[in-house]
Parts: sequence; structure tokens; C-alpha cells
Amino acid sequence: MNQNQRLKGQTALVTGANSGIGRAIAVEFAKEGANVVINYVTNKEATEQMLDEIRSFGGIATALEADVSREDQVMAMFRQAIITFGTIDILVNNAGIQRDSAFADMSLEDWLLVLNVNLTGQFLCSREAVREFMRRGLVPERSVSLGKIICISSVHEVIPWAGHANYAASKGGIKLLMESMAQELGPHKIRVNSIAPGAIKTPINKSAWSTPEAEAKLLLLIPYGRVGEPFDIARTAVWLASDESDYVHGASVFVDGGMTLYPGFSTNG
Repeated sequence: MNQNQRLKGQTALVTGANSGIGRAIAVEFAKEGANVVINYVTNKEATEQMLDEIRSFGGIATALEADVSREDQVMAMFRQAIITFGTIDILVNNAGIQRDSAFADMSLEDWLLVLNVNLTGQFLCSREAVREFMRRGLVPERSVSLGKIICISSVHEVIPWAGHANYAASKGGIKLLMESMAQELGPHKIRVNSIAPGAIKTPINKSAWSTPEAEAKLLLLIPYGRVGEPFDIARTAVWLASDESDYVHGASVFVDGGMTLYPGFSTNG
């Protein structure tokens, strides 16, 4: 258990939390003292292992299955989370998928699936979180904010990505969804921000870093010279969820080793 306990007494719901970035965030939140709701849609066994890990260091967590693209399931998940822990203080919109193809070959099914999970899922979860923040009211002994929403986006909210039009469109949408929420909800003391990861070693992109050759090619895009780890994102999420970042609002925090510096131009500018 982390001695800082920056999130002590607060409850955080993390979507898509049983692998990769979401898993790292949920575990780190628990170490910082938060009660954690682990949302998942597949792989119950991995979720149970995660619960055991969190409980092994004295953390508090529960797991709730829900497809974030389904309104009824999102609403039921929030109801159960509030029954379990009394309220929600922090939402991390992490759930996301890829269905890649050349643009001319992309099916409407794959287009809609990615937009529904990656973008509509963030809308549905954020709406329920905001409703709960407003219902509960401010609890100054827990946080100076009414509530915190962290949207997990991507460097591809600003970097075009051929062969991934649906994914890039969803992340561009997250950028303006986050900013629009921040503009509207700031006066209510609800803080809304995004984390935009670059290349992170997670199962969704394993082929891009799992061999020395693949990693060397990927590193050409990263001025800092290493591929990110899920913990890099988790530490940023803890800070954004804590009162340490109270004046950070409506911001996309790029955690990418400099990928958005477009290193291809370093010798050809």
C-alpha cells in the first residue's frame, strides 16, 4: 500500500480495467487508498486474479461486468457500484478496442463497433458519473472537486493513422468530448481531463514491440528512446485524480516519450 494515500476514502470506477493500461491504473489507485470498481467485459479469470492482487496488499476492490457501449449495462453498473461503495468520486474512461483495416475495406460493423465502445462508451459512463457527482454534492474532506473524470485517449487524437480510420476518429472525438464536458462542467467543480498515451506495452499492440526488430522500428517514432509501460500512464492518472492537480482542467496530457514531436522531421525539416 502506498504511504501517500492521495486517493484515500474515494471510490474510482475504471472501465476496461482487467488488462493493460486499465489494469495498471486500477491497481495504482488501490495502492493510493481508493476503493476501486474494476469494469470488464471478458476474461473473468484475469479479473479474479486482479482482485486477489489488490486484496493482497490491503486494497479494496470489486468487479462489475458491463459493455460500456450499452446504456442499460452502464446504468446498471453505476447503480451497483453506488450500492457497494456509496458513491463514485472518480471515473476513468479506459475501455477501448481496435478493428483495423484499409479504409476501402472497412465494414460498417467495424466502424460502428469502435465508435460505440471508444466514444459512445465514454459519453455513457461520463453522463452517469456526472449525475452521481451532482446528486452527492461536494465532500471537502475527500476532495476539493465535486468529481473527477479522466478520459484515456491516444496520440492519435492529433496524429492521423492510415489503416486505423475508425480508431483515430474515435480518439479525435474523445478530445472534443472531453473539452466540451470540461467547459460545461468546470463551474460545477467537476474536473475533466484526458491522458493521451503513445506507444505503451499492452496486449492490444503486442505485435509492435514483442520482437527486437519490431521494437527497434517503433523506437524510430519515440525521441525519448523507450517504449512506454502501463505504469507510466497509471502514475499520471493518480496525479490527475488527486487534488495535487486541482487547477488542471480540460487538458490532454500526452504521455508518449515525445511521439507527438514528429521525430521524422528531425533531420528533414
